[in-house]
Amino acid sequence: MTAAQADLLDRARRDVTAARDNLGLGYTEIAASRAYYAMFYCASALLAAEGLSFSSHSAVIGAFGRHFARTGRVPQDLHRALVQAQEVRLGADYLVGRSLPGDVAEEQIKLAERFLAVTEELMGGCSAEP
Repeated sequence: MTAAQADLLDRARRDVTAARDNLGLGYTEIAASRAYYAMFYCASALLAAEGLSFSSHSAVIGAFGRHFARTGRVPQDLHRALVQAQEVRLGADYLVGRSLPGDVAEEQIKLAERFLAVTEELMGGCSAEP
């Protein structure tokens, strides 16, 4: 595993923690946003392990679906979770005047935790490069 991939996984772990912490404080929109970013960083780390990098969120999401979900390397519902998480995050970040229900944020966090666990399992077989 390269240093960049390790950094992406570290960011994902921190974002899952931040999501949980913010949910506990009642900041549901921030919690959902951090959960999305945890999944996004996991997808980016997996793609980087394939030598792939992209400059937009939609490109990462599409490539993750093509290279990992469609091929069966990860459960297909993780790709759907990433797509849904982006939609929830966009709503949470940009829609003013309404709050995100706590149960929606909680579900996003659970999905991010599962996404991270699957990613760590897949990348666990990779050895660190100096």
